[in-house]
Formats: sequence, structure tokens, C-alpha cells
Amino acid sequence: MSRATDGGATVPTDPSLGRPAFLELFFDLVYVFALVTLATMLADDLTATGVARALVLLLAFTMIWALTVWTADTIDLDRPSGQGHLIGVAASSLLLAAVAAEAYDEHALIFAITFVFIPLSTSAYYAVVVSRGRSLPRSTIRIQTWKAVTGVGWIAGALVGGPAQLPIWAVAIVVEYVGAACGWPLPRIGRSRPRDWRLIHERVVERYRQFVIIALGVSILATGTTFSRGDYTRDRVWALLVVFSTVVLMWRIYIYRAGELLTDAIARSTDPALLTQSAAVTHLIMVAGIAGAAITSDLVVGRPMGGTPPSWAAVILGSPALYLLGRGLLDVTVFGRISRSRLAGIVLLACLAPATAVLPPVGVALLAMVVLALIAVANTVSTRRHARTPTPPTLG
Repeated sequence: MSRATDGGATVPTDPSLGRPAFLELFFDLVYVFALVTLATMLADDLTATGVARALVLLLAFTMIWALTVWTADTIDLDRPSGQGHLIGVAASSLLLAAVAAEAYDEHALIFAITFVFIPLSTSAYYAVVVSRGRSLPRSTIRIQTWKAVTGVGWIAGALVGGPAQLPIWAVAIVVEYVGAACGWPLPRIGRSRPRDWRLIHERVVERYRQFVIIALGVSILATGTTFSRGDYTRDRVWALLVVFSTVVLMWRIYIYRAGELLTDAIARSTDPALLTQSAAVTHLIMVAGIAGAAITSDLVVGRPMGGTPPSWAAVILGSPALYLLGRGLLDVTVFGRISRSRLAGIVLLACLAPATAVLPPVGVALLAMVVLALIAVANTVSTRRHARTPTPPTLG
């Protein structure tokens, strides 16, 4: 049994495609390393420039991950060719992660060339294996054309180097995301529409959940690693418990209702494919917040007592606020409205900012944890009082 892509090529379908393949989970392990690298980079350079650098690289890694997830429906991972292609993308992504720490220095060109090479390899795979001599799928043509344009920016930025590299790469990644949001429009063939992707929604949603689990795992890894590098003092033990509890609460808040019902919401949507792709944005915001929790772990467990610099306070309070913003947008995706508890949590975290001047890092982290705990309790109470069903917003 087969199904067609927007370019006429056919790929086998099978009920098992509704769940991610084990090879896709193997692919995700590379992104554990990538997120650890980015978290370490940012922890070592908590400046505006450091944040901008880490954000550009995070968006680059996320773009590769998302495109790989969306195109996996047209790749037969039971065949050696499909397995070889995904392993090749994983190997290239591993190289990106390995050189990311020096991406704005001596390894800039390696990073840029590898980032540009990955979509080229995917296009080659479609041309040789999937299309088998027929014309390439239009979605592939659109993406590759846009990638060719932005690739000039990535390589040019690496060659220029110095202070100009960051703004050039920032423009390139913004163009990448604008192109994706607009469907990579081209003359004559138009733009890609969500339905062109033929997404298997159950599988893609599960991949989104796995991306969140990867980020949570990175936070736990950062917590344990930082704790093991110092003395086992009482203050550091308390810091370990606080930051670990924060990660647990993020997990709990994610799975509460919307995280569990996302698949059903997509099935009920007037445009399931569009809702599936828009959900990627909410998960990206949440992952960025969880990555911030990994940085918090490094800071707070490394030095729980003493003064809290403003940059530390911004990370400790801003990370859960960013996470709650993404989680609130997920509520909109599933229920058509944002939960009041998410908004209340963001406001509470903002109100805590003045207190950070007189509290040690572990104290600030404890207050942030309490806010998340209150939201988790409110969620539990709401679940018992009100049964909710998915009511996604009307699209199209």
C-alpha cells in the first residue's frame, strides 16, 4: 500500500508509521549532545551577545530537527537506503554539535558548510531514491531553493567572521523561519501548504513530545553533572533538590491535559496539517525554556549561595516564564484559549524580580519552583472539577 506526495512520488504506508521508528529515537540522541553544548555555551557567557549566539544556533538545530521529523513520513526507514540517509543526517548533526562551541571562532566555516550540506543531502536522497527519475516533489524544490539563498548567508558569515558574523547568521536564520512560515513561496509553483506534507499526525505529535523529553533529560544531565563536580555540601544538596523538582514540575505541567490531548485536538481540527505544524512553534518555545532550566542547574548547583547577579536572575526566573508562555500557547492549540494559571505564573515570576537582589541563587530558584508547584496543584484541582475535551481553534 502506498500514498502520494505532492510531487507524485509514492512511499509505502503501514499502520506502524503512526509511531516513531527506533532509528528516529537514535537520531534524537545527537540533539541531547547539541542542547548540552548550547546550555554550556550560554552558562559560560551570560551576556546579550552570548544569548544571541546561543539562540541562533538553537534555531539552526531546531530547523534541522523539525524538517527531519516532517519529511520522515516520505522516507521508508525499513529500507537500508532510508536508514542510511537518516544516519547520515545524524552524523552531520553530530558534527554540528561538536563544533558548536567554536562556531563563532575557528570552526565557523565547518559549521556553516555542514548546516548547508544537510538539506542538500536530503534533496539528493529524494532525487535518487524516492523520486526514482521523476521530478522532485515541489516541497523539496521550494525548501532547497530557499536553503540555497540562506546558505550563502551562512557561508558568507563564516568567511567574514568577527563581529559581523553574528548579525549575518541571525539574518540567515530569520529568513529560514520566515520562509518556513510562509511555505517557502516560489514563482510559478507557489508556496507549500501544510496539507502537502501528508503528515501522520500521531507520529509527529509523539516526536514533539520526545523533543520535550530530550530537553528535560538535558536539564537533569546538567544538574547531575554540575553537582558531581563539587563538594557534597548541604547547600548544594538543597540546590540539587530544587532544580530537579523544577524539571519534574515542568514535565508535570506539560503532560497536563493539553500535552495528552494534542493528538485528539489535531484530529478534530478544521486543518489538521496546519495545526500540526503550528504546534511545532509552541514546542520550540517550551524547549527554549527547558534549556534555560539546564543553565539554571549549572548556575545554582554550582554556586547556590552568595549574591545573585541580574543576569542569573533573568535566567532563573525567565526560563520558567518562557516555558509557561509556550505551554500557554499549547493550550490555545488544543482548547482554543490560554489557561489563566499560565498567565498568573508569568505575572508571579515577574513580580519576584525585585526580590532577587537580596536572595541567593538557590533562594530565587526555590521561589520559581514554588510558582510552578502552585500551577501544577491548580491543574490537578481543575482536572478533578472540570472534564475537558479538545476544542482546537478554527483554521482556514
